Amino acid sequence: MSWICDCFGTWFRSMVGAARYLRMARHYTLHRPAPAGSGIDYVNALNAEQYAAVSSPPGKALVIAGAGSGKTRTLTYRVAWLLDHGVEPRQILLLTFTNKAAREMVGRVRELIAGDTSDLWAGTFHSIGSRILRRHAEDLGFTRAFSILDRDDQKSMLSKVVAACDIDTKERRFPKPDVLASIFSLMENTGASLEDVIAGSYDKFYAWLGQIEQVRLGYVEKKRASNSLDFDDLLVLTVRMFEQRAEVLEIYQKKFRHILVDEYQDTNAVQGRLIDLLSGGSNSLMAVGDDAQSIYSWRGADVAHILGFPKRYPGARVFTIETNYRSVPEVLDLSNAAIRANAGRFEKDLHASRDAAGVKPALVALPDPRTQAGFVVQRMLELRDEGIPFREMAVLYRAHFHSLEIQMELTVRKIPFVLTSGLRFFEQAHVKDVSAFLRFVVNRRDEESFLRMVLLLPGCGPVGGAKLWREWLDSGWAKRDELPVKFSEIMLPFKRVPKKALKQWQQLCYTLDELAPNGFFAKPDAMIYSVLEGVYNDYMEASFENYDSRHGDLEQLSQYGGGFEDIVEFLSQLSLMGSVDGQPGAGDDGQDDDKVTLSSIHQAKGLEWQVVFVIWLVEGQFPNGRIMDADDQAMLEEERRLFYVAITRAKDHLYLTYPMTNPKSYSGEVMCSPSRFLGDFPADLVEEWDVGGVDPWSDDAWGEDTPF
Repeated sequence: MSWICDCFGTWFRSMVGAARYLRMARHYTLHRPAPAGSGIDYVNALNAEQYAAVSSPPGKALVIAGAGSGKTRTLTYRVAWLLDHGVEPRQILLLTFTNKAAREMVGRVRELIAGDTSDLWAGTFHSIGSRILRRHAEDLGFTRAFSILDRDDQKSMLSKVVAACDIDTKERRFPKPDVLASIFSLMENTGASLEDVIAGSYDKFYAWLGQIEQVRLGYVEKKRASNSLDFDDLLVLTVRMFEQRAEVLEIYQKKFRHILVDEYQDTNAVQGRLIDLLSGGSNSLMAVGDDAQSIYSWRGADVAHILGFPKRYPGARVFTIETNYRSVPEVLDLSNAAIRANAGRFEKDLHASRDAAGVKPALVALPDPRTQAGFVVQRMLELRDEGIPFREMAVLYRAHFHSLEIQMELTVRKIPFVLTSGLRFFEQAHVKDVSAFLRFVVNRRDEESFLRMVLLLPGCGPVGGAKLWREWLDSGWAKRDELPVKFSEIMLPFKRVPKKALKQWQQLCYTLDELAPNGFFAKPDAMIYSVLEGVYNDYMEASFENYDSRHGDLEQLSQYGGGFEDIVEFLSQLSLMGSVDGQPGAGDDGQDDDKVTLSSIHQAKGLEWQVVFVIWLVEGQFPNGRIMDADDQAMLEEERRLFYVAITRAKDHLYLTYPMTNPKSYSGEVMCSPSRFLGDFPADLVEEWDVGGVDPWSDDAWGEDTPF
């Protein structure tokens, strides 16, 4: 009985003490300093349409920003407006589709606002997902140092999984790792089942459904074992965590009171769900986009997100920005008429801020693809003589192979040009080789990086690399969180190093020591320098013809790394910029170079030129033949939106061309029908050109001195 009295007495004294504390506590209210104000005259800095969106009250809002209407300006000034009205930078989340767009917008905000905006979260969906997951990786069974797999890493890992599954592929062809990666990615980004994805887009592999599912499960387990995520995981796992962990979601809902989304028409199912979760019921959301420029369904984008926004968020305001600052009225009249044929769209009509040019877009029918190329290039030369530089000219097409004749004609005429296809800087082999050293030191479970690193050794192939990886696993350091004081003390005694590679193996071990001296990471730029000078320079010099160019790339990479203190953040950015950015212009070696641009329309989105040639406007080419055969109205409308994107890239001059025959068809020369899109607008909006003269590829056109 006495112990009950003692417990009661202890409880009573604690309650009296708490009450005394509460009576004696001094209440203090923290007042946030009033914002200094940027001094921006928003009314005069923006047009009436932009101002209405920028100054709108908190809540859910959709901004339909037509082509060339100042979308980036609207988003930038919206951020400035929020900061001017007391919103703290840390309460703002800006989601974009490219790192370039995020940097541009944040840079403009800093020019407008004098205060510190470093706490503002801005970046691609994937980079924001990566940033969130780094904070909660342990809850998902990973460590903060998880590696991000790019496409090549995925393919390599999938190859190992397929081999481990022991699938018999003798009788029929099993999908390659690249195709498997695409199947799994489409599945994750659309939320569809594996069976639906294969039946809808990869039906020739339907007989392999069970084995593909086996590979998918093995791939998931392999990623977990190697502490690695692919790009889809960065969003899928973030969404899954928010759905399953309400307390974690609440943290970010309270943090991000104002969410802004760029290019909303390009969002897929996972991105749409992420926005839904973060915006919740009370947070403000401003989504900016243009339904007429939704052209990426093939990678999971769903135009229904932007078209259904008012139903998705009942009571949302919808703003339309229709003033175009890019094109002359003649181009806009054509684009407005062309897109009206689509049933699924928001009503809007772009009107030009510029005066009429007096020149209608040209509609040009040519005898064949060769003549089409000859016409395009001859007009380029004439326009150049009129004062328009080559860099202000672009040839746009539905498919890359459409550019073949144009490339040949430009080469013959010695006109410089740049193709938007090609490897980006961070996807190049030598950049990835050096990065593998850094990634392995940071994440000692990263098998892909280890193998890429050791396969550089002479006499070391996949089998030898696997044996060395097994020795590394047996050492126990793969699963230890702390860094070894010296890698060389652990790795130099390995027994399975090829005899040819003993010297290089020794140097590799000592180089790893330099990357993490005394158990601490060196700075990224110092790491890159150590790898280059320690082991990679000799390999590169012996392996690549263009050694000087590649060495310069790695020097540039080192300079880029000098801007980072945290190696984990540097590697995250390296992976994200290498495969998510989607920025056009790869292969262009300088913005000031006077070169014609050849680009697919998908890669040209967001860009503009004074002169645009849209070529191969024939049925079966544009719109795409497979879509015509499928009789899919939704996909046909996307093709029409693609046509709309193409013509709205032109500022001053627009040429729509098509060959009347195609001599390269398998069945011999066939007649081509003009694209149905050329019938979507009144004939008086274009000027038809009748092109005469000799075949530009004939002997008569070139004479006896022709080099070929």
